[in-house]
Amino acid sequence: MKIEEEPGLRVVKRMAEYQPPRSWRTWLIGRPLQTADAPHQTIGKAIGLAVFASDALSSTAYATQEILMILAVAGTAAFGYVFPISIAIVALLAIVTLSYEQTIHAYPGGGGAYIVARDNLGELPAQTAGAALLTDYILTVAVSVSSGVAQIASAYPVLYPYRVSLAVGMIFLIMLINLRGVRESGVTFAIPTYFFLLTMVITVGTGFFKHFTGTLGTVVNPPELAIEPIVGAVTPFIILHAFSSGTAALTGVEAISNGITAFKEPRSRNAGITLIWMAMILGSLFLSISFLAGQVVAVPSEVETVISQLARTIHSSRGVLYQATISATTIILIMAANTAFADFPRLSALIAADGFLPRQLTYRGSRLVYSRGIVALAVLASLLIILFQASVTRLIPLYAIGVFTSFTLSQAGMARRWWKIGKLQPGEEVAEPGSVLRGDRNWQIKMLVNGFGAFCTTLVTFIFAYTKFTDGAWIVLILTPTLVILFFSIHRHYQRLARSLSLEDYGEPPRIPRHRVILPISGVHRGTLSALRYARALSDDVTAVHVSIDPVEAEKIRKKWLIWGDGIRLVILDSPYRLLAEPLLKYIEEIANQRQPNEIITIVVPQFVPKRWYHNLLHTQTALWLRLALLFTPGIVITDVPYQVD
Repeated sequence: MKIEEEPGLRVVKRMAEYQPPRSWRTWLIGRPLQTADAPHQTIGKAIGLAVFASDALSSTAYATQEILMILAVAGTAAFGYVFPISIAIVALLAIVTLSYEQTIHAYPGGGGAYIVARDNLGELPAQTAGAALLTDYILTVAVSVSSGVAQIASAYPVLYPYRVSLAVGMIFLIMLINLRGVRESGVTFAIPTYFFLLTMVITVGTGFFKHFTGTLGTVVNPPELAIEPIVGAVTPFIILHAFSSGTAALTGVEAISNGITAFKEPRSRNAGITLIWMAMILGSLFLSISFLAGQVVAVPSEVETVISQLARTIHSSRGVLYQATISATTIILIMAANTAFADFPRLSALIAADGFLPRQLTYRGSRLVYSRGIVALAVLASLLIILFQASVTRLIPLYAIGVFTSFTLSQAGMARRWWKIGKLQPGEEVAEPGSVLRGDRNWQIKMLVNGFGAFCTTLVTFIFAYTKFTDGAWIVLILTPTLVILFFSIHRHYQRLARSLSLEDYGEPPRIPRHRVILPISGVHRGTLSALRYARALSDDVTAVHVSIDPVEAEKIRKKWLIWGDGIRLVILDSPYRLLAEPLLKYIEEIANQRQPNEIITIVVPQFVPKRWYHNLLHTQTALWLRLALLFTPGIVITDVPYQVD
């Protein structure tokens, strides 16, 4: 045992010798890790791409389909717009990626939009960014898993009625994997991520080869259109609506900036490189799928996905390569939820550390991950899937508006950060909670980049809100302010609590002039005498109280007390209405009203503890209900004295 004692102080520091024993949790999520193991749980660029980019990469599996779904309103002739719209979305991706690359180097401690907004725009924008991102992470899990289940149902239609149960089961499987820790979950998810990239490169490469050689056909026996054409021509509103649906491809771009601390040193450099890799792969795949979907005349359908139509047309059958593509797409869509499981707990811990969410979310579990945040995300996403019956089309309108709100606040915050840097004197440094401001010769160019990024994402946010409002975006537009109000309510509670507990101007605590002890008893037995001994150790002013509903029983107790009560007074309260709690509480209230200033009243409750836990159901649990009844009464302490019964 190692003990360190500070000279002149009565403070002793020692290392706890307790080691968690092996249990079913060890088998399920692994052995507990020490805090000192944290640096060894970081990940490199290759694993980081699998952990933080799976959400963005997986969106290529449904982004094109969502664009086609909106264009279908104007008829199949409108499908020719899918590729130009995809080009516009990739251009937006380049702007957002460049902006976030600057954020990664400016804020190496992570936190993304939340930290940037907090340091540069204030608490309200910060909490708005936090609420928007947390909502979007929940939707990420719901959309990704639902889309993965849709791929399975496309290949095996018999499973379609069981899609909700499958989706919920998969969410809890991902939750268990993430509870094992960042490093283990990263290695687990790296295999399906790179398998997806391999199969998509083969599929897209084969598709382009057949296209340029003139051997690429069209979809055989295409499914029925999900939406019947109701508009005769393509209108600007339909184009904007399709564009806003396709921007789902950008969700997950911010994930790396939120999780920089998960990377090995140099963290910012590794995270920045991973972000560039992700953007290049995402843009290339998205454009390729959108182009080839137009060439094979794929149609949007709830029965068969665009990826399924594309794969069976390119590979000319539902053979091995088709099955591999569908399997890889399904797995990556489900695994994409891992990005949210990596970032939601980190972001909620940051917000909780600032006092805007329950403090419990800041605690790391046995595997050095924020376990409570992981479990909370799994539960909330499962409820959403049950509510929307795992329908991607019904969930998509709720999706992306939150992440674009956070994009806007992040870029606006970064633009203001560069403006503040421009005001610094040569050699001057200013420390902020999330970063250190230092002079930069290129601050004007960087401010322009982030300012333009903020303008673009603001425009997209308004387009999304306008075009998707009646489809369900109104829910997010109401939910986000509601969450912000909730965050500030929690913050005010913590502030009031801190003021109440503060020792500022408190002085020396007043002495306790008198200590009264009240001992409620239901009978005279070994447990009662054990509690009586403890009560007498606290004070000489002890009063036993028995509530009588049976005169015969009360007389037996009186006689026993004369023998075993050791001279302590006993008050018997007759209860003509056969009530137990109310007469006792009334008596305690009378005593409390007569007490002197700073006088303490302690209620010592005898409690015998049966050998088996379920035997407690056979007893009245007086200590429990008495504690609940008196919890908010000032100046009263409630103490249980357990007596273990063999």
